[in-house]
Amino acid sequence: MKILVIGLGGVTNGGKTTLAEKLKKLLPNCDTLCQDDFFKPESEVETDERGFKLYDVLDALYMDEMVKTIHNWMKSHTSSGVATEEPMDTCNSLKMTEDVYILVVEGFLLYNYEPLNELWNRRYFLTLPYEECKRRRSTRVYQPADTPGYFDGHVWPMYLKYKNEMEESASNIDGTKSQEELLSYVYNDIIQELKKLREGNQQVTA
Repeated sequence: MKILVIGLGGVTNGGKTTLAEKLKKLLPNCDTLCQDDFFKPESEVETDERGFKLYDVLDALYMDEMVKTIHNWMKSHTSSGVATEEPMDTCNSLKMTEDVYILVVEGFLLYNYEPLNELWNRRYFLTLPYEECKRRRSTRVYQPADTPGYFDGHVWPMYLKYKNEMEESASNIDGTKSQEELLSYVYNDIIQELKKLREGNQQVTA
């Protein structure tokens, strides 16, 4: 039995959640985990001197809990309701993958926390130009809502900071591409990884 842990990181509003859900429907034995589910309550998130809530930093998240959740999945995925959907793709590339379990983890700060970096089998980083990211962000409703100047004063600078600090490079993907193009690229790359696992299993059992 093999496990693949896939990281979908990158910029806010870059299409991570949509891509993760599409992959879940296409890949065998696939589950998803969202980093946003590990935000601390607003009362525990620090505020800077400008009055901005500092959500786009690691300290705003229960990162230890996130790592623990992934470890628990890795230990007990067969009993955690992972394979709730049959993969839509029944082509030969997915045959003999019944013994492979996949977890797609999506979030904006995945590759700057060492305990997480020890878990990835494949990782991807979605990027957007400043203007497009700001435009998409303006169409979303957040709780708490973005305050005036929040994107320029906190969100975008933190994205650039953590992008530059990533300890190892992930596969950068242009988030302005269509959803179909994004899905095709990542899906086909994961399929290649599955093939490598399958070939490795065949060599071991030969």
